[in-house]
Amino acid sequence: MVRIYTMPTCSYCRSVKEFLRQVGVDYEEFDLSHDKAGQAFMKLRGYTGLPVTVIDGEEIVGYDMPRIKAALGLDGRDEVK
Repeated sequence: MVRIYTMPTCSYCRSVKEFLRQVGVDYEEFDLSHDKAGQAFMKLRGYTGLPVTVIDGEEIVGYDMPRIKAALGLDGRDEVK
């Protein structure tokens, strides 16, 4: 299961979502501009950077594509264009 916490103005959030779509990974998005549960998640953990991508319980803060790919088991695979 993949969850991603985003804001509409976040270009890195858009990039991570596009990557997930390209590699065929379904995700649940929490738009922090109006999602109270998502806001509570961020506050509880003290996260201030975006996106926060949660893959099988692993919380990845920021645009950390090597960690995202590794968590998805794609670290040895070329990125889909």
